[in-house]
Amino acid sequence: MTKEMKKYTVFLSAGEPSGDFLGSQLMKALKGQLGDQVTFVGLGGSLMAAEGLPSLFPIEELSIMGLAEIIPHIRRIRSRIQETVKAIETIHPDIVVTIDSPGFNFRVGKALKKRITSIPLVHYVAPSVWAWRPGRARAVAQFLDHLLVLFPFEPPYFLKEGLATTFVGHPVVELGLENLNDPTFRKCHKIDASAPILTLLPGSRRGEISRLLPVFQETTVRLREKYPDLHVVIPTLPHLVAQIQKQFTLPATIVTTPLEKYAAYKESHAALVASGTVSLELAAAGVPMVIAYKINPLTHFLVRRLVKVKYACLVNLLMNQEVVPERLQDDCTPEKLIAALERFFKKGDVAARKQMTTEMKRALNMLSAPLQDTSPSQCAAQRICQIMGFSLY
Repeated sequence: MTKEMKKYTVFLSAGEPSGDFLGSQLMKALKGQLGDQVTFVGLGGSLMAAEGLPSLFPIEELSIMGLAEIIPHIRRIRSRIQETVKAIETIHPDIVVTIDSPGFNFRVGKALKKRITSIPLVHYVAPSVWAWRPGRARAVAQFLDHLLVLFPFEPPYFLKEGLATTFVGHPVVELGLENLNDPTFRKCHKIDASAPILTLLPGSRRGEISRLLPVFQETTVRLREKYPDLHVVIPTLPHLVAQIQKQFTLPATIVTTPLEKYAAYKESHAALVASGTVSLELAAAGVPMVIAYKINPLTHFLVRRLVKVKYACLVNLLMNQEVVPERLQDDCTPEKLIAALERFFKKGDVAARKQMTTEMKRALNMLSAPLQDTSPSQCAAQRICQIMGFSLY
Protein backbone atom coordinates (compact mmCIF):
# COMPACT_ATOMS: atom_id res chain seq x y z
CA MET A 1 0.00 0.00 0.00
CA THR A 2 1.44 3.38 -1.00
CA LYS A 3 1.46 6.21 1.46
CA GLU A 4 -1.04 8.92 0.56
CA MET A 5 0.66 12.23 -0.24
CA LYS A 6 -0.13 15.12 2.09
CA LYS A 7 -2.28 17.86 0.61
CA TYR A 8 -1.39 21.50 1.29
CA THR A 9 -3.82 24.40 1.39
CA VAL A 10 -2.26 27.82 0.81
CA PHE A 11 -4.27 30.93 1.61
CA LEU A 12 -3.11 33.89 -0.49
CA SER A 13 -4.19 37.49 -0.06
CA ALA A 14 -3.34 40.07 -2.73
CA GLY A 15 -5.13 43.41 -2.64
CA GLU A 16 -4.13 45.14 -5.88
CA PRO A 17 -2.86 44.43 -9.41
CA SER A 18 0.86 44.41 -8.57
CA GLY A 19 0.15 41.85 -5.85
CA ASP A 20 -2.02 39.87 -8.26
CA PHE A 21 0.98 39.56 -10.58
CA LEU A 22 3.30 38.49 -7.77
CA GLY A 23 0.69 36.04 -6.52
CA SER A 24 0.18 34.46 -9.93
CA GLN A 25 3.92 33.96 -10.39
CA LEU A 26 4.16 32.47 -6.90
CA MET A 27 1.26 30.10 -7.62
CA LYS A 28 2.98 28.84 -10.76
CA ALA A 29 6.16 28.20 -8.79
CA LEU A 30 4.31 26.42 -5.96
CA LYS A 31 2.50 24.21 -8.46
CA GLY A 32 5.85 23.43 -10.03
CA GLN A 33 7.15 22.21 -6.67
CA LEU A 34 4.02 20.71 -5.09
CA GLY A 35 2.01 19.66 -8.15
CA ASP A 36 -1.41 18.26 -7.27
CA GLN A 37 -0.58 18.44 -3.58
CA VAL A 38 -1.44 22.15 -3.36
CA THR A 39 -4.79 23.95 -3.31
CA PHE A 40 -5.16 27.73 -3.31
CA VAL A 41 -7.81 29.85 -1.60
CA GLY A 42 -8.03 33.52 -0.68
CA LEU A 43 -8.01 36.89 -2.43
CA GLY A 44 -6.65 37.73 -5.84
CA GLY A 45 -7.30 39.27 -9.22
CA SER A 46 -7.65 37.93 -12.73
CA LEU A 47 -4.07 36.61 -12.98
CA MET A 48 -4.38 34.58 -9.79
CA ALA A 49 -7.83 33.39 -10.86
CA ALA A 50 -6.26 32.06 -14.07
CA GLU A 51 -3.90 29.99 -11.90
CA GLY A 52 -6.76 28.48 -9.90
CA LEU A 53 -7.60 30.85 -7.05
CA PRO A 54 -11.28 31.67 -6.43
CA SER A 55 -11.32 35.12 -4.79
CA LEU A 56 -13.49 35.75 -1.74
CA PHE A 57 -14.46 39.15 -3.20
CA PRO A 58 -13.21 41.52 -5.95
CA ILE A 59 -9.85 42.99 -4.93
CA GLU A 60 -10.75 46.21 -6.77
CA GLU A 61 -12.56 47.16 -3.56
CA LEU A 62 -9.17 47.44 -1.84
CA SER A 63 -7.29 49.49 -4.46
CA ILE A 64 -7.33 52.73 -2.50
CA MET A 65 -4.24 54.79 -1.78
CA GLY A 66 -3.68 57.77 0.48
CA LEU A 67 -4.65 58.79 3.99
CA ALA A 68 -7.37 61.18 2.89
CA GLU A 69 -8.72 58.90 0.15
CA ILE A 70 -9.32 55.89 2.40
CA ILE A 71 -11.59 57.62 4.93
CA PRO A 72 -14.89 57.18 3.00
CA HIS A 73 -14.19 53.45 2.60
CA ILE A 74 -13.17 52.53 6.16
CA ARG A 75 -16.42 50.74 7.09
CA ARG A 76 -16.38 48.52 4.00
CA ILE A 77 -12.69 47.67 4.38
CA ARG A 78 -13.18 46.73 8.04
CA SER A 79 -15.97 44.40 6.99
CA ARG A 80 -13.73 42.77 4.38
CA ILE A 81 -10.96 42.34 6.97
CA GLN A 82 -13.38 40.52 9.28
CA GLU A 83 -14.64 38.40 6.39
CA THR A 84 -11.11 37.40 5.42
CA VAL A 85 -10.08 36.47 8.96
CA LYS A 86 -13.23 34.41 9.41
CA ALA A 87 -12.55 32.58 6.14
CA ILE A 88 -9.03 31.71 7.28
CA GLU A 89 -10.37 30.43 10.61
CA THR A 90 -12.92 28.25 8.80
CA ILE A 91 -10.53 26.88 6.16
CA HIS A 92 -7.56 26.56 8.54
CA PRO A 93 -4.93 26.44 5.75
CA ASP A 94 -1.40 25.14 6.15
CA ILE A 95 -0.02 28.63 5.62
CA VAL A 96 -1.23 32.19 5.00
CA VAL A 97 0.75 34.29 2.54
CA THR A 98 -0.25 37.94 2.34
CA ILE A 99 1.09 39.87 -0.64
CA ASP A 100 1.82 43.61 -0.46
CA SER A 101 -1.22 45.84 0.35
CA PRO A 102 -0.05 46.37 3.95
CA GLY A 103 -2.98 48.59 4.87
CA PHE A 104 -5.33 45.64 4.43
CA ASN A 105 -3.11 42.61 4.88
CA PHE A 106 -1.39 43.70 8.08
CA ARG A 107 -4.75 44.27 9.73
CA VAL A 108 -5.77 40.78 8.65
CA GLY A 109 -2.51 39.40 10.00
CA LYS A 110 -2.78 41.10 13.38
CA ALA A 111 -6.39 40.02 13.83
CA LEU A 112 -5.57 36.46 12.79
CA LYS A 113 -2.64 36.09 15.20
CA LYS A 114 -4.88 37.08 18.11
CA ARG A 115 -7.15 34.14 17.31
CA ILE A 116 -4.87 31.46 15.83
CA THR A 117 -1.14 31.11 16.42
CA SER A 118 -0.70 27.69 14.80
CA ILE A 119 -0.92 28.88 11.17
CA PRO A 120 2.36 30.31 9.82
CA LEU A 121 1.88 33.85 8.55
CA VAL A 122 4.21 34.96 5.77
CA HIS A 123 4.17 38.37 4.11
CA TYR A 124 5.51 38.81 0.57
CA VAL A 125 6.85 42.33 -0.22
CA ALA A 126 8.28 44.32 2.66
CA PRO A 127 6.69 47.54 3.84
CA SER A 128 8.95 50.36 2.67
CA VAL A 129 10.41 51.16 6.09
CA TRP A 130 13.50 52.50 4.30
CA ALA A 131 11.26 55.20 2.78
CA TRP A 132 9.11 56.22 5.74
CA ARG A 133 7.83 55.08 9.15
CA PRO A 134 10.81 52.85 10.08
CA GLY A 135 8.99 51.86 13.27
CA ARG A 136 6.82 49.53 11.16
CA ALA A 137 9.69 47.00 11.08
CA ARG A 138 9.32 46.39 14.81
CA ALA A 139 5.53 46.44 14.56
CA VAL A 140 5.28 43.75 11.86
CA ALA A 141 7.81 41.57 13.68
CA GLN A 142 5.20 41.19 16.43
CA PHE A 143 2.75 39.22 14.28
CA LEU A 144 4.54 37.94 11.16
CA ASP A 145 6.42 34.64 11.17
CA HIS A 146 8.42 35.29 8.01
CA LEU A 147 8.96 38.07 5.48
CA LEU A 148 9.89 37.63 1.81
CA VAL A 149 11.48 40.75 0.33
CA LEU A 150 12.12 41.86 -3.25
CA PHE A 151 15.08 44.18 -2.80
CA PRO A 152 18.56 43.25 -1.55
CA PHE A 153 18.87 46.21 0.83
CA GLU A 154 15.72 45.32 2.83
CA PRO A 155 16.56 42.32 5.13
CA PRO A 156 18.69 44.21 7.72
CA TYR A 157 15.77 46.46 8.66
CA PHE A 158 13.72 43.45 9.78
CA LEU A 159 16.38 40.97 10.92
CA LYS A 160 17.46 43.39 13.64
CA GLU A 161 13.89 43.25 14.97
CA GLY A 162 14.01 39.44 15.16
CA LEU A 163 11.82 38.78 12.12
CA ALA A 164 13.00 35.95 9.86
CA THR A 165 13.49 37.59 6.46
CA THR A 166 14.49 36.20 3.06
CA PHE A 167 15.54 38.19 -0.01
CA VAL A 168 14.10 36.31 -2.99
CA GLY A 169 14.53 38.79 -5.86
CA HIS A 170 11.86 40.46 -7.97
CA PRO A 171 9.65 38.37 -10.31
CA VAL A 172 9.78 41.08 -12.99
CA VAL A 173 13.21 39.74 -14.00
CA GLU A 174 11.76 36.34 -14.88
CA LEU A 175 9.27 37.62 -17.46
CA GLY A 176 11.81 37.77 -20.29
CA LEU A 177 10.54 41.16 -21.43
CA GLU A 178 13.89 42.05 -22.96
CA ASN A 179 13.40 39.25 -25.50
CA LEU A 180 9.68 39.67 -26.12
CA ASN A 181 8.77 40.70 -29.64
CA ASP A 182 5.35 40.78 -31.31
CA PRO A 183 5.69 41.98 -34.92
CA THR A 184 1.90 41.88 -35.34
CA PHE A 185 1.07 44.46 -32.64
CA ARG A 186 1.02 47.52 -34.92
CA LYS A 187 -0.88 45.70 -37.67
CA CYS A 188 -3.52 44.33 -35.27
CA HIS A 189 -4.18 47.79 -33.85
CA LYS A 190 -3.84 49.63 -37.18
CA ILE A 191 -0.85 51.69 -36.06
CA ASP A 192 1.34 53.03 -38.86
CA ALA A 193 4.73 51.31 -38.97
CA SER A 194 6.57 54.64 -38.80
CA ALA A 195 4.45 56.32 -36.10
CA PRO A 196 6.21 56.97 -32.79
CA ILE A 197 4.35 55.42 -29.86
CA LEU A 198 3.91 56.97 -26.42
CA THR A 199 2.66 54.53 -23.80
CA LEU A 200 0.63 56.05 -20.96
CA LEU A 201 0.32 54.21 -17.66
CA PRO A 202 -1.79 56.38 -15.33
CA GLY A 203 -2.01 53.81 -12.51
CA SER A 204 -4.29 51.01 -11.42
CA ARG A 205 -6.38 52.92 -8.89
CA ARG A 206 -9.31 55.12 -9.85
CA GLY A 207 -8.00 58.02 -7.79
CA GLU A 208 -4.61 57.91 -9.50
CA ILE A 209 -6.24 57.86 -12.90
CA SER A 210 -8.52 60.80 -12.09
CA ARG A 211 -5.57 62.94 -11.04
CA LEU A 212 -3.09 61.94 -13.75
CA LEU A 213 -5.09 61.45 -16.96
CA PRO A 214 -5.98 65.13 -17.43
CA VAL A 215 -2.29 66.01 -17.19
CA PHE A 216 -1.37 63.13 -19.51
CA GLN A 217 -3.97 64.28 -22.04
CA GLU A 218 -2.72 67.85 -22.13
CA THR A 219 0.86 66.58 -22.42
CA THR A 220 -0.18 64.44 -25.40
CA VAL A 221 -1.98 67.36 -27.10
CA ARG A 222 1.15 69.49 -26.92
CA LEU A 223 3.47 66.68 -28.01
CA ARG A 224 1.29 66.08 -31.07
CA GLU A 225 1.79 69.70 -32.11
CA LYS A 226 5.45 68.77 -32.68
CA TYR A 227 4.92 65.13 -33.65
CA PRO A 228 1.56 64.93 -35.49
CA ASP A 229 1.81 61.19 -36.14
CA LEU A 230 2.35 60.38 -32.45
CA HIS A 231 0.22 57.38 -31.41
CA VAL A 232 -0.86 56.74 -27.83
CA VAL A 233 -1.28 53.30 -26.25
CA ILE A 234 -2.82 52.91 -22.79
CA PRO A 235 -2.41 49.50 -21.13
CA THR A 236 -4.89 49.08 -18.29
CA LEU A 237 -7.21 46.63 -16.55
CA PRO A 238 -10.63 45.69 -17.97
CA HIS A 239 -12.61 47.28 -15.13
CA LEU A 240 -10.85 50.64 -15.70
CA VAL A 241 -11.48 50.95 -19.45
CA ALA A 242 -14.72 52.93 -19.12
CA GLN A 243 -13.13 55.48 -16.79
CA ILE A 244 -10.14 55.93 -19.10
CA GLN A 245 -12.34 56.33 -22.17
CA LYS A 246 -14.35 58.97 -20.34
CA GLN A 247 -11.36 60.95 -19.13
CA PHE A 248 -8.97 60.54 -22.08
CA THR A 249 -10.83 61.87 -25.10
CA LEU A 250 -7.99 61.80 -27.65
CA PRO A 251 -7.55 58.91 -30.10
CA ALA A 252 -5.71 56.09 -28.33
CA THR A 253 -5.30 52.32 -28.39
CA ILE A 254 -6.38 50.77 -25.09
CA VAL A 255 -5.11 47.26 -24.33
CA THR A 256 -6.11 45.11 -21.37
CA THR A 257 -4.10 41.87 -21.49
CA PRO A 258 -0.55 41.36 -20.15
CA LEU A 259 0.69 40.14 -23.54
CA GLU A 260 -0.64 43.21 -25.36
CA LYS A 261 0.81 45.44 -22.66
CA TYR A 262 4.25 43.89 -23.06
CA ALA A 263 3.97 44.07 -26.85
CA ALA A 264 3.14 47.79 -26.53
CA TYR A 265 6.24 48.28 -24.41
CA LYS A 266 8.49 46.86 -27.11
CA GLU A 267 7.02 49.19 -29.75
CA SER A 268 7.15 52.31 -27.58
CA HIS A 269 9.53 55.19 -28.06
CA ALA A 270 8.85 56.27 -24.47
CA ALA A 271 6.39 55.91 -21.59
CA LEU A 272 4.74 58.34 -19.21
CA VAL A 273 3.98 56.40 -16.08
CA ALA A 274 2.63 56.63 -12.55
CA SER A 275 5.23 55.61 -10.01
CA GLY A 276 5.12 51.94 -9.05
CA THR A 277 6.13 48.40 -9.97
CA VAL A 278 5.31 49.07 -13.62
CA SER A 279 8.52 51.11 -13.82
CA LEU A 280 10.46 47.86 -13.37
CA GLU A 281 8.49 46.24 -16.20
CA LEU A 282 9.36 49.12 -18.48
CA ALA A 283 12.99 48.94 -17.41
CA ALA A 284 13.04 45.21 -18.21
CA ALA A 285 11.58 45.94 -21.65
CA GLY A 286 14.13 48.70 -22.23
CA VAL A 287 11.59 51.51 -22.56
CA PRO A 288 12.75 55.06 -21.68
CA MET A 289 10.26 56.62 -19.30
CA VAL A 290 9.29 59.60 -17.22
CA ILE A 291 7.66 59.17 -13.82
CA ALA A 292 4.67 61.40 -13.10
CA TYR A 293 2.67 61.39 -9.90
CA LYS A 294 0.21 63.48 -7.94
CA ILE A 295 -1.60 62.66 -4.72
CA ASN A 296 -4.36 64.35 -2.81
CA PRO A 297 -2.97 67.67 -1.45
CA LEU A 298 -4.02 66.75 2.09
CA THR A 299 -2.27 63.38 1.84
CA HIS A 300 0.83 65.11 0.47
CA PHE A 301 0.81 67.59 3.33
CA LEU A 302 0.56 64.78 5.89
CA VAL A 303 3.31 62.53 4.53
CA ARG A 304 5.87 64.87 2.96
CA ARG A 305 7.83 65.29 6.21
CA LEU A 306 7.81 61.55 6.88
CA VAL A 307 9.36 60.37 3.61
CA LYS A 308 13.07 59.59 4.01
CA VAL A 309 14.12 58.79 0.41
CA LYS A 310 15.05 61.09 -2.44
CA TYR A 311 13.28 59.16 -5.20
CA ALA A 312 9.89 57.65 -5.99
CA CYS A 313 10.97 55.45 -8.92
CA LEU A 314 12.28 52.01 -7.95
CA VAL A 315 15.01 52.18 -10.60
CA ASN A 316 16.29 55.41 -9.08
CA LEU A 317 16.17 53.97 -5.58
CA LEU A 318 18.24 50.97 -6.64
CA MET A 319 20.81 53.13 -8.44
CA ASN A 320 20.72 55.93 -5.84
CA GLN A 321 20.54 58.52 -8.61
CA GLU A 322 17.91 59.95 -10.94
CA VAL A 323 18.25 57.61 -13.91
CA VAL A 324 14.54 58.08 -14.70
CA PRO A 325 13.20 61.67 -14.60
CA GLU A 326 10.63 62.21 -11.86
CA ARG A 327 8.02 64.93 -12.08
CA LEU A 328 5.98 64.78 -8.89
CA GLN A 329 3.17 66.83 -7.35
CA ASP A 330 3.69 70.51 -8.34
CA ASP A 331 6.25 69.47 -10.97
CA CYS A 332 3.73 67.15 -12.62
CA THR A 333 2.75 69.62 -15.33
CA PRO A 334 2.47 69.24 -19.12
CA GLU A 335 5.37 71.67 -19.65
CA LYS A 336 7.77 69.74 -17.44
CA LEU A 337 6.64 66.33 -18.67
CA ILE A 338 7.15 67.37 -22.30
CA ALA A 339 10.62 68.72 -21.52
CA ALA A 340 11.56 65.35 -20.03
CA LEU A 341 9.91 63.22 -22.75
CA GLU A 342 10.75 65.09 -25.92
CA ARG A 343 14.35 63.90 -26.21
CA PHE A 344 13.12 60.35 -26.84
CA PHE A 345 11.18 61.42 -29.92
CA LYS A 346 13.85 63.46 -31.65
CA LYS A 347 15.11 61.63 -34.72
CA GLY A 348 18.73 60.57 -34.51
CA ASP A 349 19.00 61.34 -30.78
CA VAL A 350 19.92 57.90 -29.45
CA ALA A 351 22.35 58.93 -26.69
CA ALA A 352 19.67 59.68 -24.08
CA ARG A 353 17.86 56.42 -24.81
CA LYS A 354 21.04 54.35 -24.64
CA GLN A 355 22.18 55.93 -21.39
CA MET A 356 18.86 55.33 -19.65
CA THR A 357 18.43 51.74 -20.86
CA THR A 358 21.98 50.86 -19.81
CA GLU A 359 21.44 52.19 -16.29
CA MET A 360 18.04 50.48 -16.03
CA LYS A 361 19.63 47.16 -16.93
CA ARG A 362 22.19 47.62 -14.16
CA ALA A 363 19.37 48.23 -11.68
CA LEU A 364 17.51 45.09 -12.75
CA ASN A 365 20.62 42.95 -12.30
CA MET A 366 20.33 43.68 -8.57
CA LEU A 367 16.93 41.97 -8.47
CA SER A 368 17.89 38.46 -9.57
CA ALA A 369 17.21 35.57 -7.17
CA PRO A 370 20.06 34.86 -4.74
CA LEU A 371 20.01 31.13 -5.57
CA GLN A 372 21.74 30.10 -8.78
CA ASP A 373 19.48 28.77 -11.57
CA THR A 374 16.40 29.77 -9.56
CA SER A 375 13.86 32.45 -10.39
CA PRO A 376 12.62 34.87 -7.70
CA SER A 377 9.21 33.17 -7.65
CA GLN A 378 10.80 29.75 -7.29
CA CYS A 379 12.97 31.07 -4.48
CA ALA A 380 9.88 32.40 -2.68
CA ALA A 381 8.03 29.12 -3.26
CA GLN A 382 10.92 27.10 -1.86
CA ARG A 383 10.91 29.13 1.34
CA ILE A 384 7.15 28.73 1.70
CA CYS A 385 7.43 24.97 1.21
CA GLN A 386 10.12 24.81 3.88
CA ILE A 387 7.95 26.76 6.33
CA MET A 388 5.08 24.31 5.70
CA GLY A 389 7.43 21.39 6.34
CA PHE A 390 7.56 20.11 2.75
CA SER A 391 10.95 18.75 1.80
CA LEU A 392 12.13 19.69 -1.67
CA TYR A 393 14.84 17.03 -1.73
